[in-house]
Amino acid sequence: MKFRTIALAIGAFSLAASPAIAEGAFDRAAAPVEGESEIQGQGSTLLLLLGAAAVIGGIIAVAGGDDDNPTSP
Repeated sequence: MKFRTIALAIGAFSLAASPAIAEGAFDRAAAPVEGESEIQGQGSTLLLLLGAAAVIGGIIAVAGGDDDNPTSP
């Protein structure tokens, strides 16, 4: 019975301590950078153009409704 209690305590301690041990075991190193990106700044321009097209398309969709249907019966 005593062996079972000791084994349970050791198991609980190892489960509780494993995240702290794993955090200190791995040191991340940054990869060396050889040059700058060639498409720097082009992503934001493309995103701006797509956003403007979406806004214009939404305005056209709202403003270009059917005027043929009567509003009251």
